[in-house]
Amino acid sequence: MKRTAIELADGRELIYFDEREDAVRDQADRRDLPPPPPASQLRYDPLTDEWVALAVHRQTRTFLPPANQCPLCPSRDGRRGEIPATAYDVVVFENRFPSFSGRIATEPAEITPFTPVRPGQGRCEVVCFTDDHHASLANLAPRRVRTVLDALADRTAALSDLPGVQQVFPFENRGVEIGVTLHHPHGQIYAYPFVTPRTRALLAAARRHADRTDGRNLYADVLAAERAAGDRVVADNEHWTAYVPAAARWPFEVHVAPHRPVPDIPALRDAERASFGPLYLDLLRRFDGLFDVPMPYVAAWHQAPVRIDRELGHLHLQLFSVRRAKDKLKYLAGSESGMGVFINDIAPERAAQLLRGA
Repeated sequence: MKRTAIELADGRELIYFDEREDAVRDQADRRDLPPPPPASQLRYDPLTDEWVALAVHRQTRTFLPPANQCPLCPSRDGRRGEIPATAYDVVVFENRFPSFSGRIATEPAEITPFTPVRPGQGRCEVVCFTDDHHASLANLAPRRVRTVLDALADRTAALSDLPGVQQVFPFENRGVEIGVTLHHPHGQIYAYPFVTPRTRALLAAARRHADRTDGRNLYADVLAAERAAGDRVVADNEHWTAYVPAAARWPFEVHVAPHRPVPDIPALRDAERASFGPLYLDLLRRFDGLFDVPMPYVAAWHQAPVRIDRELGHLHLQLFSVRRAKDKLKYLAGSESGMGVFINDIAPERAAQLLRGA
């Protein structure tokens, strides 16, 4: 894989990840762009012990443009987008409308004595999987998934070194039902200046388990139990298992986990990276085959925090969909949104059975 970094017209970084070593990336970004926005504002919620980001500039971000105006397509035929090249394999660039960035503006110290404020320092990046606007990750080749995974490893390592970054979160949103604003096949990476609430809960449970079991890894033990039970396993190979969690929150939810506990994507060995793509593509195609329609989903990489509790983590990908039937969606209504208590309409064992048969 060849890595080439350039600077866009407004100073943001863009990186090409090419599958050919002879790729030439000398096209310049000739757009006239305004300066990138400053970092968002973080406000602390004392009632939940959580940080909330206010990124008001994102209200004007691009929203579901027609294909001939997609900013993630290559620049060709007189149209200039975010990527100057006329063709590409995988591209990563700093988001033009970021939730977190390193461009710090002066902020007040607090809103009230209970609500301190600080800059949303960090970084948000866009990961384009292909230059084909009408493709999806599910119909790409295993080699391309490997390139994407290597790009995520590169970016996880680089973003982890940024000042103030505490957690790196790669993810993909697919489908208008999920809330995507661009149809082009892409994912994102958030570098947070704090450890997220979800990860804090996972770490707290892992720490309690380690204390009770003389240091054992909770996720590794859960994975071993799921592999032994077998009825919720959807697919596996030498290095990875894809299974529906016994307490799945979503109608169709699958964890894809390496058998060897590692904290993050950069820690994966070559054989583990190579064997991920075929299994993941099989899983995505099963999702699409469930109802014979493209499945809306979120694919969320759970990585250990950058600076604390890395020994408690176990890298895994959480893939889930809001679709519970061909013509029905799962909404986060009163119990889920108000209390955080999920109520699932489909038994995990049944979901695994349906996915195995898709």
